[in-house]
Amino acid sequence: MKKILRSIFPIVLLLAACTRQDISPGPPIDESYWLTRERGIIAYSDFSCNYFVIETYNGYTLARIWGGYAPSRGSIVYGDFSRYGVHTIYNRSEGYLMQADVLDYWLNYWDAIDQMDWNCSRP
Repeated sequence: MKKILRSIFPIVLLLAACTRQDISPGPPIDESYWLTRERGIIAYSDFSCNYFVIETYNGYTLARIWGGYAPSRGSIVYGDFSRYGVHTIYNRSEGYLMQADVLDYWLNYWDAIDQMDWNCSRP
């Protein structure tokens, strides 16, 4: 009986230490606002690098993700892609908002990929 209690006690202690947290979705996203912003498609993204390339009407934009994961290739995004700086971007394909730093815009495809490779290869 003593051995059974010794083996059950750590299991009970472990289960008592576990808590359940409800992860509620964030605030609702106002799509009517975001659909008026510039539209883009993620042309290139690499999960080992924080940089990604967005294809827009005016060319390609190089951006760096802030505090999250790079979006998947082919995702449709809305935001300000023709201005430098940190902007909020709406990823409509995956349904969330993210922060990204626009480093350069109105590039051709090869210049955007070259800049991304150069930025990703730096330590």
